[in-house]
Formats: sequence, structure tokens, C-alpha cells
Amino acid sequence: MKAHELLDPDFNSFLTPGAEAWTLETLPAIRERVHATFKSREQARGESLWTKAHDGEDLRLCLYRPAGAAQDVHFPVILYLHGGGFVLGCPEMADDYLADLAEALQAIIVAVDYRLAPEYPFPVPLEDCYTALGWVFAQQRTLNIDADKVIVMGHSAGAGLAAALAILARDRGEYSIARQVLVYPMLDCRSGSAAAPQQNGTAGVIGWPAQANQFCWQCLRGNHALDDPRIGWFSPALQDDLRDLPSTFLAVGALDLFLEEDVAFAMRLSRAGVAVELHVYPGAPHMFDQCPGDVTDQSMLDVLRSLRRSIASA
Repeated sequence: MKAHELLDPDFNSFLTPGAEAWTLETLPAIRERVHATFKSREQARGESLWTKAHDGEDLRLCLYRPAGAAQDVHFPVILYLHGGGFVLGCPEMADDYLADLAEALQAIIVAVDYRLAPEYPFPVPLEDCYTALGWVFAQQRTLNIDADKVIVMGHSAGAGLAAALAILARDRGEYSIARQVLVYPMLDCRSGSAAAPQQNGTAGVIGWPAQANQFCWQCLRGNHALDDPRIGWFSPALQDDLRDLPSTFLAVGALDLFLEEDVAFAMRLSRAGVAVELHVYPGAPHMFDQCPGDVTDQSMLDVLRSLRRSIASA
């Protein structure tokens, strides 16, 4: 069957043609168009805070706290990394979702306004996320944080950064992450190219296209050599050793370009002895949960349930 025949009817809006090519020339207009759909910082429900990144530059964090929580409670924390292909986006793109999630879980959420490629290629975005992770642990007393219940979470490129951050944190040994929650993560720099390990005729036909994916990976790569020993920090799918990583929730649509890389990553985690919860949603393209429907409702419930279980068991 062809991809459009497998598409859940709730996601028919993804069939609209005419997507422009992603290039350095078109990126400013794409950013402007997409960012115009987000809340402004002044409208957002998150509180902007500032810290210093590894290179001394200012790094903005957005803090979400449940309203009316008791002062003597030690809160679980979710470090959230937004999507956008590494080249666009900001915490405000998920503002209502994060504010509602903080209330539903009675948790603190810290969203990272990491710097974007190509202006800031690897490893700057990842190091920004690592700085934010360190900030979370440094604020244990100030924010009444339960350091045993720190979760990293993201969507798409943000989920790819979350997976890379878990590897980086394990390798550096400074901070302990209880769980990683990866929603259709962008993990493999080869996807969408002839070098991809698997070619799937129904994945990536609808939604996020191969050309845009390869452009974004090239932007993140900059001058980074793919034979660098940090390859897994750049592209987590290429990390050889996945042992001792935090327990993992991973969800992806069956029509997503990232289907193959995500399922393969989940299986490799399992073989490395990491506890894995994997969901593949039928008829769903990339970013399917931006549209209402039964599959979206189920995926939202699955993420919420996983987070609650993680908080309860950590």
C-alpha cells in the first residue's frame, strides 16, 4: 500500500502539497512564518530566567511551576527541549502544553531556549542543554527539586537532543537522569539520504520530508567530522554503547520519516539492558499530535501515563 492509503483520516491535512525546499536562503522566511504562530515571551505562561552557557553567553530558560503547590513539597523536574529541526523554535512553541503538564503532574518544567543551527552548530545546542541540566541540579534547594526525579523530554529534534543529553550526562558522570521521554525523536543524521540503513517507501512520504531533514542535519553538523569520537553526542543513533542510559519512553508514528531510526534505537536500548517503552502509532506522520484525533488522544495519554509512572517510581 502507498503512504496516503495508510494515513489515518484524522491527519488528511498533512496531504496538502507545495512544501518549499529548505535551504539557507529560504530558512529566514520559514523561521519567520513558523515563529509567528507562537506566543510572545510576554504572552507566555512560563517565567523567563537567565543563566550563563558554557561559553559565557546568556542562556534563557523558561520555568513552569504548578500553581498553589505546598512549599514543603519536593518537586519532580522535567527538562524540556523543543523541536524545530535544530534550526528554529523556542520554548513558547509548547507554552500551553508545558504549563498544563506542570499542573497535571505537579512538577516543575524547565524548557531550554537553546541556540539554533546553522548560526550555532554542534556542540553548542547540546552544551546549552547540558548547562540547563546543571542549572536544575544547582537549584535543588531554591526550587525544592527532587534530584532523584529529573526527567529529560523533547519532541522531534528536541527529543534527539534529549537522547544526546542522556548519553553526554552518562559519559561525563556529573548528573543523574531518571528517565528520557522521546516523542518522535530525530536521532540519525543519515535518515533521508542514500546512506540510511533502511529505505522505507511509506515513511517520510507525508509530513516531514527527507530534504528538510538532511538540510537540518547539515546545519547542525557545521564542520563537525563524523569520525569524531563524539559522534553519539551529535547523532545518538550512531552511539555504539547504549548501556547505563536512563529508562526510556519512545513514541513515533508509523508513517514518520523517523520510524526506522526510532524503532532501531529502542531495540538497541533494550539489548543494552535499558528499560524501554515503545509506541508506534498507525497511520500517523511526523508531528501527528499537532492535529486532533483518536491517535493523538491516545499518544497524549501514553506520554502522561509514562511520566506519572516515572515520577512515582523514581
